[in-house]
Order: sequence, then structure tokens, then C-alpha cells
Amino acid sequence: MRAILCESWRPFDELELKDIPPPPMRPRGVRIRVEASGVSFATQLVVEGKYQRKPPLPFVPGTEVVGTVFEAAPDADAPPVGTRVFAVLDWGGYAEEAIADDIHVIPIPEGLPAEAAVAFPISYPTAGSGLLWRGRIAAGDWVLVHGAAGGVGLAGVEIAKAVGARVIARAGAAKHGLLRARGADVVLDSAQPFRDAVREATGGQGVACVLDTIGGDVFEDSLRCLGDGGTLVVVGFAGGGIPTVAANILLLKNIAVAGVNWGTYVGWSPGDNRRVHAARARELWAQLMAWWQAGKLKPEVHAGFPLGQFREAMAEVRGRRSVGRVVLRP
Repeated sequence: MRAILCESWRPFDELELKDIPPPPMRPRGVRIRVEASGVSFATQLVVEGKYQRKPPLPFVPGTEVVGTVFEAAPDADAPPVGTRVFAVLDWGGYAEEAIADDIHVIPIPEGLPAEAAVAFPISYPTAGSGLLWRGRIAAGDWVLVHGAAGGVGLAGVEIAKAVGARVIARAGAAKHGLLRARGADVVLDSAQPFRDAVREATGGQGVACVLDTIGGDVFEDSLRCLGDGGTLVVVGFAGGGIPTVAANILLLKNIAVAGVNWGTYVGWSPGDNRRVHAARARELWAQLMAWWQAGKLKPEVHAGFPLGQFREAMAEVRGRRSVGRVVLRP
């Protein structure tokens, strides 16, 4: 099969497209014929050996796929052969075939296109676990989303609206139309200061939750945008800097900072508790599918590339040109 192979820790653009044997079946595994794979910033860190979890070399990168089941291990609780599914992987997604654990293989509702479905293994549940589990947002809450046009950010806007929250979305000016179309109540330019604008939009009360995919310089002002009892949910550091927090601010403002790592729920953290969290993860996926069927979630695909153009695909992500997800088509 054709696959993108990482044979040593290296920059993403130095990976190679090769013909390699299909991955061997494993206990409780499900073999998927891949139609689409998600391209994410984190993949660059993985292949450079800078991510918190290092696959054994050599390996095929890629952690989210959409495709069709065509084989399952005898002990797997898998959808029938021929079922269209999305799945989270440990690695192996940038290939024509991939193996996933049965608990992380979810049937796709009729009418959901493959490229759009790429957003559901990781982007939507990352935003969902952050807002629903860590931020505990509710109808009527104000929610501030940074990086709101990215894969996780846009998912966060939609999920907050599905709950009935009011959303302040920050992104580059060229992306404001999409955010308004997705229901954002207030749209702010990410090139401009936001603290005063958030206070004005919320009538001085501040927001109940911040979904922060950026980190860096926006973190400090985000803390000051929180209202009484609010939570800043740390998702990532696309801005490059890893901020610190003065504990006295948490005390004086009666606020919290919480991290969310979707990898914890799918077995990527130390201890590999994927089966401990499996029921909760699948419940969240079921809710996301129900919201999609109700028209409340509309995955945005920025661009799709054939497998051989993996460098061009990553360039769209790296250059922050993408709105929604960038996809590879094996």
C-alpha cells in the first residue's frame, strides 16, 4: 500500500511517500480502507520527536481517518464489513489502509461526506470535552473562543451554540463571515486587543468560559475576561508560547484554569486508559452525531489534497490559511 513513512525524527517536509506492507491485524483491531485523513499542526511535532508521545520508528503518521471497514479481528466488537466509519488512531492514518481499536471506530450517518467527517474523531470532541466537561458551559453563558476559524476553534463555536451559549469568536478578518454564519454572536479581529471588547459585549460581567487554542500572549488577557466562577480551558499553544498563571489572580477573581487533552480519553497519555474512558468518549461522539443530524454542526473543509501532496497540505495548516480542516485523500 502507499503511505507516508517516518523512518527517523525529522521535519515533516522530509517525510517520503513509499510502498509498504499493510499494517498487521492486532487483537480487537478493525482494518479501514482510508478515504480521508486529517492534517494537523501536532503531526509536525510527532514526526520531529517533539510530541509528548513518540511512536516506535518507523511509523506512518496520522491519527484521524474516515473510510470503510473491510476486516476485523475475531475478538473485535466492530461494525459490519462495508460500514463507513470515522476512527481515532494511535498513528497510521496517512496510508491507504489503517488499523484502529474497535472502541474508537464510529459508524457515520448517511449523508456525512468523508472529508467533512474527518473533523469528528479529534477536532469536535476536543472542543466538546473542553467546553462540556471542563468548562461546564450551559445555555445563556458567554463563551470566548480564540483561534475560532481553526479546526478545534470552529468546532467550539458550533458546540457552544448547540448548547445555547452566546459566543464571542476571535479570528482573522477574512474569516469573520464564516463565523457569523456559524452563529457567533460577536466576532473580533485576532489582530486587535480583545479585553475591553469582551467586557463591553458581556455588559461587564465577563465570560463563563474561554476556549484557548492559542496560548502565548492572549492567555493573560483571557484570564481577565472571565467572570465570577469562570474557567479558562487550555487546549493548545498555536501561538507558540506556553504561558504561566499567577495563582493570586485565580483566588482574587474566583476563577479557574483547566487543561483538556482529548488524547487522555483515547489512550495517548501515560497508562493508556482508553478502555477506562471508552464509554464516555463514545457518549460524546454520539451527542456530536446527533447534533450533526440536527443541522447544528457543519464541519468545514478548507482543502483536500491527494496523499502525494502531503507537504502542500501541511503548508496550508502551518501558514494559518486554513478555515476548518485540511484533508489528505489516500
